Amino acid sequence: MTHTFDYERLKDPRYFRDGRLDAHSDHKYYTSLPDLETGREDFKESLNGIWKFHYAVNYRSTVSGFEKTDYCCRSWKDIHVPAHIQMEGYDVPQYVNVQYPWEGHEEIQPGEIPESFNPTASYVKYFTVPKRMRGKRLFISFQGAESGLALWLNGTFIGYGEDSFTPSEFELTDHLVEGENKLAVQVFKWTASSWCEDQDFYRFSGLYRDVYLYTVPDIHVRDMKICAVPNESLTNASLEVCLDMMVSKGPAEGTLLFRFARNGSILWEEKHPLKTSFSHSWFLDRPDLWSAESPNLYDLTVEVYDAAGTLQEVIPEKVGFRRFEIKHHIMALNGKRIVFKGVNRHEFSSVNGRHVSEAELRKDLETMKQNNINAIRTCHYPNCSLLYRLCDEYGLYLMAENNLESHGTCDIPITTGDYTDVIPNDRPEWLEMMLDRVTSMYHRDKNHPSILIWSCGNESFGGKDLYEMSCLFRKLDPHRLVHYEGIHHDRRYNDTSDIESQMYTSVEGIRDFLANDRNKPFICCEYTHAMGNSCGAMHKYTDLTDTEPLYQGGFIWDYIDQSICKKDRYGKEFQAYGGDFGERPTDYQFSGNGIVYGSREVSPKMQEIRFNYQNITAEVRDTEVTVINKNLFVNTDTFECCVVVSRDGHPIRGAVLETHVAPLSEETYTLPFPRETLPGEYTVTVSFHLPEDTVWAQRGHETAFGQYIYQIPKRETICEKEIEVIRSPHNIGVRGAHFEVLFSLLSGGLVSYKYAGKELLETIPKPNFWRAPVDNDCGSQMPIRYGHWKLASMYLSNRPLGADMFALCNPAVNEREHSVSVSFSYHLHTTPAAVCQVTYEVFGDGRVKTSLTYDPVKELGDMPEFGMLFKLNADYDHLKWYGLGPAETYADRKKGAKLGIYENLVKDNLADYLVPQECGNKEEVRYAEITDRKGRGLRFEMSPENGPMCFSALPYTPHEMENAMHSFELPEVHYTVIRAAKAQMGIGGDDSWGSCAHPEYLIPVDRKLEFSFYFCGI
Repeated sequence: MTHTFDYERLKDPRYFRDGRLDAHSDHKYYTSLPDLETGREDFKESLNGIWKFHYAVNYRSTVSGFEKTDYCCRSWKDIHVPAHIQMEGYDVPQYVNVQYPWEGHEEIQPGEIPESFNPTASYVKYFTVPKRMRGKRLFISFQGAESGLALWLNGTFIGYGEDSFTPSEFELTDHLVEGENKLAVQVFKWTASSWCEDQDFYRFSGLYRDVYLYTVPDIHVRDMKICAVPNESLTNASLEVCLDMMVSKGPAEGTLLFRFARNGSILWEEKHPLKTSFSHSWFLDRPDLWSAESPNLYDLTVEVYDAAGTLQEVIPEKVGFRRFEIKHHIMALNGKRIVFKGVNRHEFSSVNGRHVSEAELRKDLETMKQNNINAIRTCHYPNCSLLYRLCDEYGLYLMAENNLESHGTCDIPITTGDYTDVIPNDRPEWLEMMLDRVTSMYHRDKNHPSILIWSCGNESFGGKDLYEMSCLFRKLDPHRLVHYEGIHHDRRYNDTSDIESQMYTSVEGIRDFLANDRNKPFICCEYTHAMGNSCGAMHKYTDLTDTEPLYQGGFIWDYIDQSICKKDRYGKEFQAYGGDFGERPTDYQFSGNGIVYGSREVSPKMQEIRFNYQNITAEVRDTEVTVINKNLFVNTDTFECCVVVSRDGHPIRGAVLETHVAPLSEETYTLPFPRETLPGEYTVTVSFHLPEDTVWAQRGHETAFGQYIYQIPKRETICEKEIEVIRSPHNIGVRGAHFEVLFSLLSGGLVSYKYAGKELLETIPKPNFWRAPVDNDCGSQMPIRYGHWKLASMYLSNRPLGADMFALCNPAVNEREHSVSVSFSYHLHTTPAAVCQVTYEVFGDGRVKTSLTYDPVKELGDMPEFGMLFKLNADYDHLKWYGLGPAETYADRKKGAKLGIYENLVKDNLADYLVPQECGNKEEVRYAEITDRKGRGLRFEMSPENGPMCFSALPYTPHEMENAMHSFELPEVHYTVIRAAKAQMGIGGDDSWGSCAHPEYLIPVDRKLEFSFYFCGI
């Protein structure tokens, strides 16, 4: 190492470690067995807490000599560690995706760093070595620092480290003094390596993971490697343990005691002579294998004794036996074809940035398991060490990704063909840094059975350097696969990846690829882009895993919205996204792609994901069910199977059904109830539940379901109550026993509906053809392509263009025996112009049948929505519906919903997407009731000829939501806005930058559009 720190070397990609210790496994060690039981770590002293702090806008303007002992830093400000400085009031968080944060501010070449603005954090910690740690070698561990750190102790330069996401550790022993010591750290936001950290995330800096001192006993296991692999027949397994010993005092002699147990029962206990480099293998007959379905773990305990027989340390470690390989071009776990039902997970907290608490981490894994997610890609860097340990325990497969993304250097060259500035590519000056990152991640995380795949990085083109990284992974670990998506753009080194991996390829594109190239298994390392209201047609991908053996699933982009808690100018908290901190450049709301919100609560999208990812399919019919068990290792008798029959949404029968379907098998069972005979609509729901509590969910949690619907026809009743029609020059009134309806010839529509003396309409109901664009719509330019339908919705008129505004309209009035109908024509001022008709038929019981018709004009094409919009007073804020639920549903995202009766408040239907957009739609609605707190209001019902409808009840119109870029920009609530529609176009989700909703989920306009429904007072 060097003895001084040269700031100029921050620009040198070859300078990435100086005095930093070699990486090692993340195992814990204790002084004794009792300490192991209590978790007391005498070898460790946390330095988390308050540090002294100085902020400089550039490394050139930092305090000179601050690291020396004679420079007093006690008057500096305080800062918390761990934390990002941007979350503590210094600098600002900056969200960018592909572009580099300094673009447009400084023109620099790869490896160079911004000179005018490079936030530099100077930390100082005064400490005294605890008594229990004195006289031993002392080390310091920085578990994470973005993006480079320099370290001094008592004025002496100790070393330098980069790689923001794996530990940087240094020995302090030789530079300690008696009493108080001064630890000084500088963390630089931008270093040469920042060119390789261009991930799609917020840019932070600082000491954001744990910092701690640690000592080691005189004889210490510095590194442990566990290799637990079954043989090909899975009848027995080998357990190889390799130890790299660090001997500080005395001879390298002693004893190693190995104890191996399962569920508290000791399987064997052996002693072996201690060696500085120890390796030994054991064999186990018929081991309980580890998988996400059954995360079986064994307990390995290593006790280290010195030559005198004194216990030096105790190491507990979990061991999972599993075999992962490619067989016949298919990835197999323990001999079975695996399907990744995965998600990309940024390590993110809306409160603390990339410093995620254990409680938040556990909530993530619990949410994933509860929603049938079985795999995580750690996009695009190593996560905190605890994640991997918890995935071993909870049962989640990991694609462990290395800290590499240089998207900003390779995105444009992909189209231009000029790869001069791409890094790392074939550049020798970047290779050692890249290999070091591979080594650091591998050694820290190598013992976790949850890791099935090592990933070289993300979106960094290709080239020789990445190929060398993949070779190093294989050399270090022959029992896992290596992944890299970038070979899709650079086939020179196609063997870099063992897997064909692509992003956002359509299902048709996957089929086409595999029709021509079946040499590798295929996954989507990113797919079904979950930005805003999205994940439409996801089922096409998951269905493909059932029919194409080489397609083995994918990882949704992504898990959590990268949003940060912030207060608006009036002190109300909201979830901020890119640009909300004044940072430029930025990529705005593109930080919000999560299937959970920044609050970590699930978004409505999760309902569909949970269904598409379920491991048991129940194909239900009226009297039987075919159970298809897609689990690889678990019989369906592991779950409790329940059958519920409901009539018109109300449960009438229920029973438990015993099933015993073996993994990857199917069986058909007769249901415990015969087909119903009384008139009504019936749902038969077969669901599977946890029979007992687990670490991730409580007993009774539903893991899978299927539903069947059938009808026994009801006899239609005809309303024969009398009505009175009142005609006048400007209005037509219709009156019944408890209601009154008023049509205006001047305003051209239904202007009043009173029930029990109470006016229920705030404005004239109007045809609606528009929705507030979702993020996917904006990406596919839907507002431009369909803009004429927004115009038609906002400015439709009952008069031709140029007509006198006081001219009376001439609706068609048709009086029948028990009803009267009034029809209005509306002119849509589109180009070319179009016309639609609205007919209201009023019955004596107060029901109003509303019919909307439109003869499609070819040039106008299809539309976002076809229906009617009503405005009610906001006091009508309770919603009850019989339709699909409980979460919002759309034409291309409703397979995960159940038909039933649901209730909520109108405001609950306003999803917390970062940018207000279309939300809250309910598909296949039979009826819906909008009431006040007394239960009075309006009931909307489907008409038999139209069938179930789309229904929405929100506090805002589509236009109000479209005008807001944040929730706090929405106006105060004055209305409940009802939209009853024949259909709404799908929301899409293949990607958010060009892909449209699939054609089958668009509103067909090859024939006349007709939609009818009823409403009445209640």
